[in-house]
Amino acid sequence: MSAVPVTIGVRMPSPVAPMRDVAAAPGAASGPLVDTHGRVHRDLRISLTDRCSLRCTYCMPEQGNEWLARTSILTLDEIARVARVAAADGITTFRLTGGEPLLRKDLPEVVRRLAEITGPEGEPVELAMTTNGIGLGAVLPALVDAGLTRLNVSLDTLRPDRFRELTRRDRLGDVLDGIAAAAASGLRPLKLNAVAMRGVNDDELADLVRFAIDHGAEMRFIEQMPLDAGHTWDRARMVTRDEILGALAGEWTLTPVPGRGGAPAERWMLDGEGHTVGVIASVTAPFCGDCDRLRLTADGQLRNCLFSTTEYDLLPILRTDGGGADTAIDGMLRACVRGKLPGHAIDDPSFLQPARGMNAIGG
Repeated sequence: MSAVPVTIGVRMPSPVAPMRDVAAAPGAASGPLVDTHGRVHRDLRISLTDRCSLRCTYCMPEQGNEWLARTSILTLDEIARVARVAAADGITTFRLTGGEPLLRKDLPEVVRRLAEITGPEGEPVELAMTTNGIGLGAVLPALVDAGLTRLNVSLDTLRPDRFRELTRRDRLGDVLDGIAAAAASGLRPLKLNAVAMRGVNDDELADLVRFAIDHGAEMRFIEQMPLDAGHTWDRARMVTRDEILGALAGEWTLTPVPGRGGAPAERWMLDGEGHTVGVIASVTAPFCGDCDRLRLTADGQLRNCLFSTTEYDLLPILRTDGGGADTAIDGMLRACVRGKLPGHAIDDPSFLQPARGMNAIGG
């Protein structure tokens, strides 16, 4: 495996902006991040690395991955600087992703620095993380102490043989240990994510829901999306939202939970007993009209959509001396938001899959 600088898609140059220091006066930012379709952006997904301890077939190949060069990965100070400006612009939630964020050795300090950030009126930010759970138990106390508030753990199957085939690693026991640690931590809501795949795990949907309930968590099923690095996505293998709900309706009475807002998951109450399940149907029932998310890749690229083929390059701004960097970051955030399209258009014949795989974009 190699580590080389990788250019992905179309990168937009840094905007020209007047020089002033947003960090010195967070309230001086020019209002919330609103796109041309009226969507207010409040959520920033921050990828900490493109590397992962698993090789899930729907995400990345087993071998031959071209990793981002370590020199291009954002430092702790660079991440905190972007996050500080974003919070001044109205971002209220940071979600740490990867690759696998637990592979980042300075993760507790990343959490601590981001948890110290406040919004324009001094309000605290919410800090979440999505992980595969491998090694979570060892570091979770430090993360909670540093200010982590929410946690999502990926779990596509409960069968060791399937897990080994799907992830190309024999690590299900480690993932289950991580989930047990998360359940014991008191972090709530705790969510477990599974990509539903035909002929792979579509016969385990109810079992996964029961497992989540037993661990005080909400199970969330995700339609498989065209985000694999090998570009092998096949719609025929995707289990749709309606199929997922049909399978669950054979076990529980599903009652819609109102008030979804900009959340990616539709949620249903199970038998009216307080337990819930979620479905993220990005392909068959997209929620683009209410999307409030931006993404920052591990190498400093802003993305306004998971499926975008355009990126806004913050790295030159962050690594150029000068007192106006924060203003330039603010300008780039606003340029990125202004460039956001109404939706991802997966069903349009002209749709192009992003050149980056999911591990290099960040969830």
